[in-house]
Amino acid sequence: MQALYLLALEPAVECASDPNSYGFRKGRSTHDARSQLFVSLSKKASAEWVLDADIKGFFDNINHEWLLSHVHMDKAMLQKWLKAGVIDAGQLQRTDDGTPQGGIISPTLANITLNGLETELMQFLREKLGTKPAKRGKVNLVRYADDFVVTGSSKELLETIVQPWIVEFLRERGLTLSMEKTRIVHIDQGFDFLGWNFRKYGGKLLIKPNQKNVKTFYGKVKKIIATSLSVPTETLIKRLNPVLKGWAQYHKGVVAKQTFSKIDNLIYWRLMRWGKRRHPRKTAGWVYRHYWKQCGSCKQFAGLQDDPFGGDERILLPLYSLADMKIVRHVKVKGDYNPFHPHWQAYGEKLRVQRMGDTIWSVQRASLWFDQGGKCALCEQEIDMADENMDDHHILYRQLGGSDALSNRVLLHPICHRRVHALGLKVIKPVPARGL
Repeated sequence: MQALYLLALEPAVECASDPNSYGFRKGRSTHDARSQLFVSLSKKASAEWVLDADIKGFFDNINHEWLLSHVHMDKAMLQKWLKAGVIDAGQLQRTDDGTPQGGIISPTLANITLNGLETELMQFLREKLGTKPAKRGKVNLVRYADDFVVTGSSKELLETIVQPWIVEFLRERGLTLSMEKTRIVHIDQGFDFLGWNFRKYGGKLLIKPNQKNVKTFYGKVKKIIATSLSVPTETLIKRLNPVLKGWAQYHKGVVAKQTFSKIDNLIYWRLMRWGKRRHPRKTAGWVYRHYWKQCGSCKQFAGLQDDPFGGDERILLPLYSLADMKIVRHVKVKGDYNPFHPHWQAYGEKLRVQRMGDTIWSVQRASLWFDQGGKCALCEQEIDMADENMDDHHILYRQLGGSDALSNRVLLHPICHRRVHALGLKVIKPVPARGL
């Protein structure tokens, strides 16, 4: 039932959301929040002070009366969800405040609660200080769910004007700032946000994985290795590779090469210890020769797996190296992008292609091109395979439940793509010719 209501509520909430709110919204992520902070802090003339805010018990303390007054949906149904109670250890406990963190609709309710934090703050500053002084204040707010930071030109501005206004904004919604975790810092001192550390070194902003995130990740890797002492090598590698790749993907858009190399080195010694515990009578040199195989131009910790293409011989399965992850800058979404609005459909498809890895995009584009006989699905004129100027179009729009499967996508000329969206034209998936 919550999912059904969410289908109607989410597009309406999107229209009223702050431009720099990036949590629990389609087409937005932590990487967009990071990119926006880079825009706000990286220049020489950028703000030098940051309010690093933390809301105390956010989901547990949202005021029910405020939600019932401001959420545009069936009030009786919303009240039933909010007051339903929680069963813990066999006992029913009342829920007089807050929303369940595991609820399908809770993230959207959380965004409704904090929507206006950015736009109303900017309006307040313009009214209090005047348009030009407010602009010179360099106040920018970036939020991901309940985590947010505010930039400012001076500590006094953030301490005496911005923070008191935020406290009042939150109090109306039943929320408070955690005074122990909320602080105002200079950019040269740096601050942590969403797993990264933002800090200027000699006037240059560098974003790196923060120490807490690195420590947590390495602790997880150590636990996997420690609990896999008796399993085959390939099983250990299959447990580690998704964890290593996922973490590297998260940090691939920041200054992380040094961190990647350091963790790779720590994992090497952890695996050497793992190998020596499995073979206590063998030397370190034997362990290295036994588990580290020649993979291309270098030696890697590797095991053997069955050929995925059905061959008789077993093939090498190397451990993923974090240092192999290429550092790629994230393509930030536009602040006013609305994935539910027809006007933004072409932009959303272009953004998805830009963010897709070059290898994946090239392979999928080639498959679509061959399926279409090298022709545009709309005008049926030729598309040059070597030309990058071709658009990927979803036949059933993703906003309407269409998938990313190749069966739901076609290649169009850019001008044809614009005509499809502007005129509401229908595109049919071409039937591949026999033998293709």
